[in-house]
Amino acid sequence: MFGYVKVGAAIPRLKLADCIYNKEQIVEMTKDAAAKGVRVLTFPELCITGYTCADLFMQRPLLAAAEIAVGEIADETKELDIFLTVGVPVMLDSQQFNCAVAIYKGEILGLVPKTHLPNYSEFSEERWFSSADDILVDHISYAGQYVPIGSDLLFAAAGIPDLKIGIEICEDLWVPIPPSSYQALYGATVLLNLSASNELSGKAEYRRRMVAQHSASCMASYVYVSSGIGETTQDAVFSGHGMIGENGEIFAESKRFSRSNELIYADIDLEIITNERRKHTTFLSHLQKAEMHRMYRVITFDMEEADSLDNWSRPLTAAPFHPAADKVNTHCEDIFAIQTAGLARRMEHTHSDSLVIGISGGLDSTLALLVCVKVCDYLGIDRSHVLGVTMPGFGTTDRTYQNALTLMKSLGITMKEIPIRDAVTQHLKDIEHDMNLHNVTYENAQARERTQILMDLANKYNGLVVGTGDLSELALGWATYNGDHMSMYGVNGGIPKTLIRVLVNWVATNGEVDADASAALLDVLDTPISPELLPPDASGKINQKTEDLVGPYELHDFFLYHILHNAYRPAKVLWLAEKAFAGEYDRETLLKWLKNFYRRFFIQQFKCSCLPDGPKVGDISLSPRGDWRMPTDAFSRVWMDEVEKL
Repeated sequence: MFGYVKVGAAIPRLKLADCIYNKEQIVEMTKDAAAKGVRVLTFPELCITGYTCADLFMQRPLLAAAEIAVGEIADETKELDIFLTVGVPVMLDSQQFNCAVAIYKGEILGLVPKTHLPNYSEFSEERWFSSADDILVDHISYAGQYVPIGSDLLFAAAGIPDLKIGIEICEDLWVPIPPSSYQALYGATVLLNLSASNELSGKAEYRRRMVAQHSASCMASYVYVSSGIGETTQDAVFSGHGMIGENGEIFAESKRFSRSNELIYADIDLEIITNERRKHTTFLSHLQKAEMHRMYRVITFDMEEADSLDNWSRPLTAAPFHPAADKVNTHCEDIFAIQTAGLARRMEHTHSDSLVIGISGGLDSTLALLVCVKVCDYLGIDRSHVLGVTMPGFGTTDRTYQNALTLMKSLGITMKEIPIRDAVTQHLKDIEHDMNLHNVTYENAQARERTQILMDLANKYNGLVVGTGDLSELALGWATYNGDHMSMYGVNGGIPKTLIRVLVNWVATNGEVDADASAALLDVLDTPISPELLPPDASGKINQKTEDLVGPYELHDFFLYHILHNAYRPAKVLWLAEKAFAGEYDRETLLKWLKNFYRRFFIQQFKCSCLPDGPKVGDISLSPRGDWRMPTDAFSRVWMDEVEKL
């Protein structure tokens, strides 16, 4: 459902060489996993026997017991709708192979042998096993079934189009080009690694980074599971390290050195994986090289999509643009550095003497102002090269006006005040507009008057007009065309509203400014978002609150991320929003603003088609020269019809 599949990694407490006991643990854990909704489950390398049996692998009784155990596992799990893999030694044509056995509903789908055998340090696998490259046949009779064998097997679910599974074993991941890299190129979206990696100081973190990075480079889900403490401790200790990664993130991780059975699981998103692969056109470019051409046998099994998403387990945040708590400093420093470097380079290239910016006392202009003063510091010039202009109009309140003055004074820039009331009044009179009619003409006349002033000042002082509009406003078209929509360089165009709040708060609380500026920044954060184009209320407070008109920005940024970054359909966006904002917004409210987002996003696209230059700072940009290329005349019917049905 919605492209989610629950995958799991199981670390049973084993008894070395006791195939009967180990089989019982595996069956028990498989039943437990199935009850939790796991659809794909993998166990560690050689888990039927244990990895550290050493020369016992040469004993036929052990091999026979392992084969019997595999048959019993298949039989005892045949009523479960779960694809599972277990590790077992397999004797074939005077050779022995370290194999992963794929099982679904009682059928042994195939045996995948290990390709790369470690024979260094504490490892001596070549003493007992041969590489998958040495196999001479493509089928084998095993555990009472006639099954395919080879490292060229992929497993595809008939009823889940994007679920294709690739399998590799332990050391296969540690080589320069793992088998799973080829498997991913040929369509595998879920990669399983049955491992027996012993524990060394610092090795767990190395494995963690390796799994995360490999899932990113393969644009896949990677499920890694290693042997636990049931292995011999004669010369090494095993911790039972399990991880589930997807596209560079670790979603679930086991407790190492557990004395009991350990099961981890997570819902991986096949839709994200396939969307990322389609978007990154270099992903399949490797297949043009001769050495990449391979033939895979695809084994199909009859798994269907789940009817529900009970016990859904996956990281989900209501603020997808927010950095993790432990990465706020690095994230904010990076964003300011990108904005600063971009604007500084543009200032140098155009031989500009000043940066001209309108200061309203609102969030967006505040962030742009902070960038401007950072540019001066970066270039080693006085902050007086920033010309901050406050332009009080019909809707300007004392609170925002005072915050604007405080910030400009505290930051040491050049200040100028140019009221626009008289100029706009004359303009409205000239176009025969009733001053008492507070419609879009009344509002936009003010925005365009301010832009004209800034542009003319930039000409007068050989400056650049610095744009303040943000990514969220662009997505909604909440900008006056050729008014605040236009500038000579838009430093905030790649930053959504919710992230602007993080950046301004970081400056206010990170010792970057003096006490007066910090207090003003915090008050800006506490001020309702408004273009202040309508007269204040009777008490002099803001009368025009943006979020009352277009919807909460926290919702629109959530929609923006999942619609553009993940390319989700309306039903999936709504389903996730209900989870992310449970207890804050009901379904009716979410639907109202989701519908509004789609409506505005389509009809306001013409504003995105002619944006000024500005730096991309995150995963999403609406610049027609960057990420987003959309015809301005596209119809929203397909999306709106689905929203209506919701």
